[in-house]
Amino acid sequence: MILSDLLQETYTALSANKARSGLTILGIVIGIGSVIAMISIGQGASGQIQSSIEGLGSNLLTVLPGIIQPGRGIVSSGRGSAQTLKNNDVDVLKQIENVLHVSPEFQRRFQIASGAGTNTNSTVIGVTSEYLPVRNIALASGSFITESQQRSLERVAVLGPTVAQDLFGDTDPIGKQIRINKVNFKVIGVLQQKGSAGFFNPDDTAFVPLSTMQKILAGEDFLSTIAISVDSKDHMPQVRDATIAALAEKHRQDPQNPDFSIVSQADILGTLTQVTNTFTIFLASIAGISLIVGGIGIMNMMLTTVTERTREIGLRKAIGAKKKDISLQFLSEAVMLTFLGGAAGIALGWIISLVVSKIAGIATSVSLFSVLLAFGVSAAIGIVFGYYPARRAAGLNPIDALRYE
Repeated sequence: MILSDLLQETYTALSANKARSGLTILGIVIGIGSVIAMISIGQGASGQIQSSIEGLGSNLLTVLPGIIQPGRGIVSSGRGSAQTLKNNDVDVLKQIENVLHVSPEFQRRFQIASGAGTNTNSTVIGVTSEYLPVRNIALASGSFITESQQRSLERVAVLGPTVAQDLFGDTDPIGKQIRINKVNFKVIGVLQQKGSAGFFNPDDTAFVPLSTMQKILAGEDFLSTIAISVDSKDHMPQVRDATIAALAEKHRQDPQNPDFSIVSQADILGTLTQVTNTFTIFLASIAGISLIVGGIGIMNMMLTTVTERTREIGLRKAIGAKKKDISLQFLSEAVMLTFLGGAAGIALGWIISLVVSKIAGIATSVSLFSVLLAFGVSAAIGIVFGYYPARRAAGLNPIDALRYE
């Protein structure tokens, strides 16, 4: 049987009962559409996470007090381990080769109030002038904290746009007074809107001089984190090893088991991407169940079709059709059904991803891989679930088939 005749016969057979054919491929459409949507949403979420992590700073290493253990976060590695980072550690880190900037930070949550009576509960971070280049943050208006303000313990503050909006609305906050933990501060700057980076939102943050934070607001002399900006991605492993060695020596700790931890952007990104990928695979697997159900529906339809067309099969065999021709005919019908379902499913998945993108604000991405995967799965389902009905049709005895009522 030549290809044109095969396609013609397939089209004629499927179009003979359009309603049944349409209902049969519905399971494939839903399954493929769900898988495409889940993969595109997962890829979009991964891209958004990557851009958020990269937006935290360029080539960033973060030194944290204590030891990070898998699944447990920062836990105590001995007495006072959560207070192991000190201000003089910064001087040691600045001497490391290929380090551009070092930003010591101390953060707490405080109630912040304006003179107009509005208030908000936000994160307050004590920082130095190096915070801006390390964290890749820009000012919208005013100025940032200077070294002289840091040395003289000045009571000045820079607000994230969310905090500024909560406290002052549309009024310019520059030069106005706010109270942080009942201490008066003068607003000297407002940051540009940056957006949340998942676990941290600089927009909903206020910044004060580190010395003022430690000695006036918190009464502590340790640091929450130390952020290190490296001049190149290629030097990240080298700087990380040098940081561990330098701080371990200063703290008189074993470099293999120090009282601090270092996290890079790659570590954070790898963990979050792994979680996202696992969740995507889980959802896609659930959506794939409908593909199996759709495949069973195709097998059921093809078995019914074999029964209805028994006399036709007998007649074809009587005039010389071989088993291979009969088998290929029914197998092509099953594959055609799944291909049609796959094409409609891809369109459905694309539409779902666009809707999710507009509603949830996730930049979904339908990749060529997911489209090829959908067509591959469609073909596999057609072959797997169409093989038995095709084989059964090809195995019918022509005499018995002609006698079939």
